[in-house]
Amino acid sequence: MKAMILAAGRGERLRPLTDHTPKPLLKAGAETLIGWHVRHLARAGLSDLVINHAWLGAQLEQALGDGARYGVQIRWSREPVALETAGGIAHALPLLGEQPFLVVNGDVLSDFDFASLRQEAAALDGRQHLAHLVLVDNPPHRPNGDFTLCADGRVSADPAASGLRLTFSGIALYHPALFAALRAPVTPALPLLPLLLQCMAQGGVSGRHFQGLWLDVGTAERLEQAGRIAADWKTS
Repeated sequence: MKAMILAAGRGERLRPLTDHTPKPLLKAGAETLIGWHVRHLARAGLSDLVINHAWLGAQLEQALGDGARYGVQIRWSREPVALETAGGIAHALPLLGEQPFLVVNGDVLSDFDFASLRQEAAALDGRQHLAHLVLVDNPPHRPNGDFTLCADGRVSADPAASGLRLTFSGIALYHPALFAALRAPVTPALPLLPLLLQCMAQGGVSGRHFQGLWLDVGTAERLEQAGRIAADWKTS
């Protein structure tokens, strides 16, 4: 299974730090946010990685290179302008192939076990089942959550649906068919939410509730929190 790390955003809420440094290259402990992802993916046996970039992308490529020092292979999906999440994934499809793949936001800190998603990846059939989302408890900055995880494992956008109201972690599995209408040569800049809502309405999105460590590093305060969390993490 291939994995994609989303790293093209500007990180407006973390300015001025992100005026000169890509958000995923901000440090948490002894490693950058994106470096922790690469290390965790490698430990999970996921060594074929794709990373997209737009803002200050050359710094990302210089820092991570081809991934050899992490024991992985990194291929770069360069965007002339940030294409947002759905557009960025669609732009990278030639590198991701025709099988289900893992996607993780480059600006979260987590100890999620990526290897645990292999069974769910095999269940994505490209017809009735197109996505599997990892959902987390609602953080203070998002008390109402994003989606409802129903008892049968489906994910619903209906706030009145019966189940747990949770927040999307930015970690997910997707089948390439979800992005079929956005394929190159012309890839528009489009967010992911409309695609997910359409797929949810057809019952095509499943999910799981992850209750381990997860932090959206979206502000300077949460970057400091990430540094405290990762202070004792090992890079070897």
